[in-house]
Amino acid sequence: MNEDYQQARLRLLLQRWQQQGTLAMPRYATGPGNRLSDVAGVKVGHSTLADGDIQTGVTAILPSGGNLFTHPLPCGVAVLNGFAKPAGLVQIAELGRLQTPILLGNTLSVGTLFTTLARHAIEHNPELGRTLPTVNPLVLECNDGWLNNIQAMAVTEALARQALDHAGQDFARGSVGAGRGMSCFGLKGGIGTASRFCPQLQATLGVLVLANFGTLSSLTLDGVQVGPAIEPLLPGLAPQVDAGSVIIVMATDAPLDSRQLVRIAKRAGAGLGRLGSYWGHGSGDIAAAFSTCQQPDPPEDSLLESLLAAAADATEHAVLDALLTAEPVSGFRGHYRPSLRQVLDRLAANVNL
Repeated sequence: MNEDYQQARLRLLLQRWQQQGTLAMPRYATGPGNRLSDVAGVKVGHSTLADGDIQTGVTAILPSGGNLFTHPLPCGVAVLNGFAKPAGLVQIAELGRLQTPILLGNTLSVGTLFTTLARHAIEHNPELGRTLPTVNPLVLECNDGWLNNIQAMAVTEALARQALDHAGQDFARGSVGAGRGMSCFGLKGGIGTASRFCPQLQATLGVLVLANFGTLSSLTLDGVQVGPAIEPLLPGLAPQVDAGSVIIVMATDAPLDSRQLVRIAKRAGAGLGRLGSYWGHGSGDIAAAFSTCQQPDPPEDSLLESLLAAAADATEHAVLDALLTAEPVSGFRGHYRPSLRQVLDRLAANVNL
């Protein structure tokens, strides 16, 4: 691919950004809000700490309004690269059931978030761990230690409970909740979301990401490798290797069983690859997918085609959403991450459109 062609594609991408405020166009129809909560019953909440060296938070995903301990949901997990410290994946891999809401946070907050979910389950099931079995909380994490003083362990049970208690269908994205201190492709990362409607099954698939991964030189937008064009504009930018991690949570109202949900979750990798990620050595890249149908009558696998494609497409666009909605953040030791919006505007000013 010659340099003139690359420049022409870059100009077209930047023209679209200036005229429409968009980058990659969805390949398939979106849900009504283009977010995880387009799947009925699913809610998201955040609690955020933004104070000097402390730039962190918690994001809660509530799959339903019911008692998940007594009425678990089908769930599947795909570990794309396992450099990660989650809680709850082993039992989900074994039994294929989600027993609690999902909490996202930073790496050193996993124990606190686990305890929060255990207490939450006990409140609704007083005999838990006594006459009833124990519970399997699902906690997923990324390392926000570049922008956040992670050793301060500032995430508390009260903060996590706030995220659970304030979850709703409408929720913020970008530099909020667990995404507050996250970096993505050397820029500001965080929380992003997208959804797709799958006519083959008359079902919706929603995706939420915690984006904290990628090298700037690899960043690819709508098939255009823009990282090399951006790097000269940010000579003082601290580099990021593809080692920070990404969490992808998928929800669907399609009546899938846990095995089929694993297949859907794996397709998150295709979406990450379109953006230029290769799941680096030190990255914890994990996708979890659940169905809101508690007792599914699963369709034939041949009917999953639209959901497989939607999972890749929505993952790509959820990461883009995180990049485009994130605000720039300064934090621990004065470390700074600019927003992609800032960079695109500067790039457009430097490219002959």
